[in-house]
Amino acid sequence: MAVPMRWSDMDAYGHVNNVVYLQYFEMARVALFFERASLEERTGLRRGTVVAAHEIAYKRPVVYSSRPLDVQIWVSGIRAAAFTCHYEVFDHENLAVTGSTLLAPFDFSIDRPRRLTPDEKEFLARWGDEPAG
Repeated sequence: MAVPMRWSDMDAYGHVNNVVYLQYFEMARVALFFERASLEERTGLRRGTVVAAHEIAYKRPVVYSSRPLDVQIWVSGIRAAAFTCHYEVFDHENLAVTGSTLLAPFDFSIDRPRRLTPDEKEFLARWGDEPAG
């Protein structure tokens, strides 16, 4: 997915600020769960997921460019009530950042986590790097 950089993403050191990558990860997730899901099917993931944890590894600094970053996203670790999104961020074909987000489906109407439905697991498995199981 192409993610444009904003001039305001840079910090005083002249490169993209480390916390901005969480926003880039979010953009990739939104594209997957809202745009792709709405084209293919409507899943409960559109109604609510919460972030349980993030991991990020910075490989190289990125400076502003009008050329968008390429953010690759895939899913693994699909369990009863959680799954993990993984990311690779490329700047001009160079790997700049890797990361992952542990997500849990959440029912905001009762303010509680919930289990993934079979349809949601099937949808997530299509974007996976491992067989659904």
